[in-house]
Amino acid sequence: MKKYSDVIIAYSIMMVLIILIGIYQSWNMALSIFNMCLISAVMTMGANIQWGYAGLINFGIMGYTALGGLAAVLIAADPVQEAWRAGGLDILVSLGLLVLMILTIRFIIKNFNKSKLRTYGIVSIIVLGVITIRTTIEPGIDAIESVDPSTKGFLGGLGLPIIFSWIVGAFFAGGLAFIVGKVALGLRSDYLAIATLLISEIVVAIIKHEDWLTRGVKNVIGLKRTVPYEIDLQATQWFISLVEKFNSGKLNLISNIADKQILLNQLVKEGSSVFVKLCYSGLFLIVVIMILILTQKALYSPWGRMMRAIRDNEEAANAMGKNIAKQHLLIFVLGSAIVGIAGAMLVTQDGLFAPAGYRPFRYTFVIWVMVIIGGSGNNFGAILGGFAVWFLWIESAHIALFFIDLFTANMDDTHVFKIHLIESVPYFRYLVTGLGLLLIMRYRPKGILPEKIQVK
Repeated sequence: MKKYSDVIIAYSIMMVLIILIGIYQSWNMALSIFNMCLISAVMTMGANIQWGYAGLINFGIMGYTALGGLAAVLIAADPVQEAWRAGGLDILVSLGLLVLMILTIRFIIKNFNKSKLRTYGIVSIIVLGVITIRTTIEPGIDAIESVDPSTKGFLGGLGLPIIFSWIVGAFFAGGLAFIVGKVALGLRSDYLAIATLLISEIVVAIIKHEDWLTRGVKNVIGLKRTVPYEIDLQATQWFISLVEKFNSGKLNLISNIADKQILLNQLVKEGSSVFVKLCYSGLFLIVVIMILILTQKALYSPWGRMMRAIRDNEEAANAMGKNIAKQHLLIFVLGSAIVGIAGAMLVTQDGLFAPAGYRPFRYTFVIWVMVIIGGSGNNFGAILGGFAVWFLWIESAHIALFFIDLFTANMDDTHVFKIHLIESVPYFRYLVTGLGLLLIMRYRPKGILPEKIQVK
């Protein structure tokens, strides 16, 4: 227990801060922050096993997050039957042609020796295949996107419970990571960072512009939840009774029956939102704990020690017979798959898939800041970084307003400088995040909870 004392203290402080938000602002706000902290924690654990375990720089977190969100749409959205009838067959034929082209190229590579004739043959197959696929798919896409584009205009999904998308999102992100890793992991670290960032931009650009698949920038809304809807809870007798019992002291202070009913209706409305967020908290917490247990076991297993050895000295590990490229590819895929789970969880909570919202700053660089501040190589540190940075990201506006009111108390409300500071409050989150990163790098360069090597 003593060796985890710093972890317990750090997490206790974080939980106290979130509870204070619930007491002084609202429990809705506190639980919203908590849920986003849990999702961020999943992302940071994915980034941490790539950077902290193996020293791989992945600036493509945004792309894998978007693929997790895409999985939520393809799994949970109801199929649009009119769109399938209009152009579904063309899409399936095009997909079949693409698979046939890939298998043909693979057959040629495996069964024919490298030569100019083989190269020309592969190039010809690619060019012919692209022309054929484009000729087949374009009429289908036009037909699909013309089906009631204001509300539909895409194929939809499978209409399954959205929780299945968490697994599918992991496979989507892991599959892309496998392809990217095969091509890019041989690059030097700075080139790898640039390559992964550009690939993630390509992924997001495709998702934003392929309306037939994701509705593009028109967004997909109303995805089915895994938890109850507030409106249903507000009409359910057991929930009304629960709220009434929980707030009996407050309700008993009111003697007028009409006023008591008005207050009860208000409490039920507020309680339904809190209950839904608590349900999400339970689901997300289970995922975080499961991933934490697995990553901790992996970290202190022989495989984890091997990965740290590769990270610290690739030449020595290679001399000991370790397959560096294979292990790098494996951990790159695993880390990206975890980020894909987080992307699906994010869409699950919002019930909304908005491709235009995937930006590098929010879904790549802020995640990296979380890992660095928390402590790379330490799973508990990565999770803490997710909590601390997201808490500051949300609460920085309130903190900024507090200090502005404090230092400008003697100024008139119409003072130009005071008005300018108040109007600049939304930008203080960037200032606070940057200052936090600078202070941590100055005084705790290995993070709040640095990596600890356990010798067994």
